[in-house]
Amino acid sequence: MNFVDKHYTETLEIKQSKFIAHLVPHAKYEQTLQELKQSHPKARHFVVAYRYLNEFNQIVEHSSDDGEPKGTSGKPTLMVLQGKDIINSAIITVRYFGGTKLGTGGLVRAYSDATNLVLESATLLEYKEVIFKTIIFEYTNLRKVEYECLACGIEVLDKAFNDKTEYKLKADKNSMKEFLFKVDRLVYLP
Repeated sequence: MNFVDKHYTETLEIKQSKFIAHLVPHAKYEQTLQELKQSHPKARHFVVAYRYLNEFNQIVEHSSDDGEPKGTSGKPTLMVLQGKDIINSAIITVRYFGGTKLGTGGLVRAYSDATNLVLESATLLEYKEVIFKTIIFEYTNLRKVEYECLACGIEVLDKAFNDKTEYKLKADKNSMKEFLFKVDRLVYLP
């Protein structure tokens, strides 16, 4: 799965109609949509599609044709996002009508092509599920735990030194698994 962390835009022109596709992180979707509506008051349609992971790690999807014939714009845009396995991202396509009707097939191609165009120009980042873990260990094992944290790319969020040493950790799922395997006999998991 991939996502974007900044705003990308590309324009596609077909028969004098402009399709301005904006690819944004899902967290900025609402704000970007409002800004685009204000900065493009003469635009005919604001077609949207997004996919994001909710707190249960489930993919939530939505699309809207915004007045275009049903199923000709939002759904094709969403299908491109699904096909490219994009999450935590949104596409907003601003359409200016050029005077020539494109037909349902033409609209499907136009919105799909605009979405593909902006995705090709974007830098896609690989999504990795983040895990938080607390470990407890003897102070005598501190050097080994610190070394393995560094070797496995584990981020130490908090440290507590009492009768036992306690670390709160953050890392992607695979790195955490590798780390826990390496320090298995040294740490306790509360």
